[in-house]
Amino acid sequence: MRNPLSERITEVPFSGIRKFFDIAAEMKDVISLGVGEPDFDTPWHIRDEGIYSLEKGRTAYTSNAGLKELKIEIAKYLNRRFQVSYDYNTEMMITVGGSEAIDIAMRAMLDPGDEVLIPQPSYVSYMPCAVLANGAPVIINLKEENEFRLTAEELEASITPKTKLLVLPFPNNPTGAVMERKDLEAIAEVIKKHDLFVLSDEIYAELTYLEGQDHVTIASLPGMRERTVLINGFSKAYAMTGWRLGYACAPKVILEQMLKIHQYAIMCAPTTSQYAAVEAVRSGDADVAGMREEYNGRRRYLMHRFHEMNLKCFEPFGAFYAFPCIQEFGMTSEEFATRMLQEEKVVVVPGTAFGDCGEGFLRISYAYSLESLKEALDRLESFIRKLRK
Repeated sequence: MRNPLSERITEVPFSGIRKFFDIAAEMKDVISLGVGEPDFDTPWHIRDEGIYSLEKGRTAYTSNAGLKELKIEIAKYLNRRFQVSYDYNTEMMITVGGSEAIDIAMRAMLDPGDEVLIPQPSYVSYMPCAVLANGAPVIINLKEENEFRLTAEELEASITPKTKLLVLPFPNNPTGAVMERKDLEAIAEVIKKHDLFVLSDEIYAELTYLEGQDHVTIASLPGMRERTVLINGFSKAYAMTGWRLGYACAPKVILEQMLKIHQYAIMCAPTTSQYAAVEAVRSGDADVAGMREEYNGRRRYLMHRFHEMNLKCFEPFGAFYAFPCIQEFGMTSEEFATRMLQEEKVVVVPGTAFGDCGEGFLRISYAYSLESLKEALDRLESFIRKLRK
């Protein structure tokens, strides 16, 4: 019998995160610090709008690009929060989560052999999406001494005549790293010099903790809007992971082709979710601010406990992850995470799940209650004490 499978898809590995959840699912009294999902419920006023849309029988398809009302509100939001303007009618589309937007942006932009620069450690989907779009992933290994930020020098050194697209994954999953305006301005000059394009994944844009500084989108810098596909969504900031809703903003010439793929593969994003999202983006600023403040308190607690344990960790200023270094213990990240799970019943994610340069680090999520964090960190401290004896 002929092989029924595509060679390309069989060569794409499964996510390195799932292994530990599968093991943990069979154990009792496990505390997980591994899931990148808000522990808050979607705010009630947002849920109410979804419920109301169902009660009103609003269950038909929307347009392929999404509800006009939602796109108008997103355009207002982006202008209000990040000082970047998009035409809701020709430069914006609603997607099934930010993940779909990443996928179709790459499929719309890449020809076979086009190189995609992917800074790592970073979200697990970028490399597989590039491969499935016939692109050639080129990894840029980010460094702890640079707080896992992408530097202009690192970018310049990775560019070849085949380079077309840079993935810009900030605020970053798994490191919690952010890019400030000065960082973005430096790499923007390199991007323009080499005539590149940017896929800017800003799903954690609202979760930044730098004193007196908001998130800056590279699309707002001079000469960058026409080179950027801006991706965002509702999962992280509004605690709407299960609603599966994201969006992409891009120049019309790119957006049209993304919409074509979406039209054939998806049709439209979930209608109920879109009606709920109108309320989220229109009236959810206070909810976001409250959740951000809670995450920031947990972040500070985590850093305090790491300091007490003498566990090295650069201070993360974005998302809801910390990326402590465990190189002193002479184990691989996977060995450390496996023993932590077996001996202390705490789930953490090996840094290598996010790229080879994550070796020697762990991803710890603080999207959990302080009570859960305290118990998990007590167990981590006990484990570390044993290793240091």
